[in-house]
Amino acid sequence: MPEPAKRDPKAPKFLEITIKDSEGKVWSTLYAHAKDFSTGSVGFFASDKITNPESAERYQSSLSFTLIGSKPGKP
Repeated sequence: MPEPAKRDPKAPKFLEITIKDSEGKVWSTLYAHAKDFSTGSVGFFASDKITNPESAERYQSSLSFTLIGSKPGKP
């Protein structure tokens, strides 16, 4: 895999993400860990199943945060 075009030296190892509804009720807390994507870009990624606390219905969630400009250029 090619080296990313850039990295953020001040980026943390993970992000803590709290999912709340429109009334502020917490549905879940996810942790997005630092990731080197297959495209060569870098960022953070989280994936989990989240349960609605009111109905007990489950949702699949995935979040990606990609550092803008980190994708390697073409050779």
